[in-house]
Amino acid sequence: MSNQDKIQTTSWSRADALKVKFDDPTTTQPEVGHDFPVLDDDLFIWDTMPLRKLNGDVVSVDGWSIIFTLTADRKPEEFTYKDGSYDIASDWKDRHGRARICYWYAKDSKNWIFGGRVMQEGVSPTKREWAGTPILLNDNGDMELYYTAVKPGATMAKVKGRIETTETEVKLHGFDDVKELFTADGVYYQTLDQNPLTNFRDPAPFIDPVDGKLYMLFEGNVAGNIGEHVITTEDMGHIPPGFEDVGGARFQSGCVGIAVATDLTGDSWELLPPLVTAVGVNDQLERPHFVFKNGRYYLFTISHQYTYSDGLDGPDGVYGFVSDSLFGPFSPLNGSGLVLGNPSSQPFQTYSHCVMPNGLVTSFVDSVEKDNKTEDYRIGGTEAPTVEIKIEGNNTYVVKEYDYGFIPPMGNVLTK
Repeated sequence: MSNQDKIQTTSWSRADALKVKFDDPTTTQPEVGHDFPVLDDDLFIWDTMPLRKLNGDVVSVDGWSIIFTLTADRKPEEFTYKDGSYDIASDWKDRHGRARICYWYAKDSKNWIFGGRVMQEGVSPTKREWAGTPILLNDNGDMELYYTAVKPGATMAKVKGRIETTETEVKLHGFDDVKELFTADGVYYQTLDQNPLTNFRDPAPFIDPVDGKLYMLFEGNVAGNIGEHVITTEDMGHIPPGFEDVGGARFQSGCVGIAVATDLTGDSWELLPPLVTAVGVNDQLERPHFVFKNGRYYLFTISHQYTYSDGLDGPDGVYGFVSDSLFGPFSPLNGSGLVLGNPSSQPFQTYSHCVMPNGLVTSFVDSVEKDNKTEDYRIGGTEAPTVEIKIEGNNTYVVKEYDYGFIPPMGNVLTK
């Protein structure tokens, strides 16, 4: 059987998504207070990528926890007026266009020290460096950063370097030779020609615990011209009477993509059909990643309220699916797919969650309303409180909240 034939693509159906509910206490992140602390007054940070191994375990190096973040300077000149006032909302909105990947380190896994950029200016073939996954390769401190190189259009890429630690700091060396891996093909995954606003990003490599091969998850859209997707009976699911009208849902075509490497070097890849599609449901299934637990494959992704299609609604946050096989089929967790959503009282408080194998979930603070007033809100650009979820069978439960930016390792790697 070919690699393509192994995949049993699962539709996250409109009927599944109709089960999504706001403010269920078992799937709702606790409110973030308006007085949240800021990690750095001079930097915005958002998508956080903990250092991990290819089995998914988050690790420290010589006792140092290390995270990587999308990062941008706060208060560039174009957002500071002559009178000295500062338009933070416009600055925050503009950050994606100047995103760089930087790293931070801490002994206590929460008081993070800024280390600087991973790649120096001019190393990446693109000006925008978007999210991916940092992988520790061995106990020599060698690591690879898989990331999204945005041109416009997006390419999965990686860059290799080495971590060096002392008693007082963590330094990165190398990271000066980027290897471009693959782009959307137009057969399984929508290209820029098919949709100028298509999503193709967020590489997340892993070793399958069953066959030992190297795979990669990523966000995509189902191939085809925008607005021309056909919503099938599988995409609809078992909808109740009165919900047959889908409006403009054919414009939503998000999916979780997968590729397989030709060998464990990860230098050459074969695109496979999507694992999960959301045609007619949602246009973005961002930062997909696996947690392997009790022989099962727990697939987590993030999505926005505004990317849902006509007739559907759900909070910004984590969505998830589970299967007994890497290749599917997958079932939506909690019946709907919703795992951890923002409360309706603070709909945009956090985003870009990453579920770690120990059940801890990290995210960043986006914007928090004061006294629940949308016209009076505070921009974040900093680490959010870590939340713990329990994963049991086909269900998940919110059970605990920790400090802002608390990202502890599951093991420590000694390089000396």
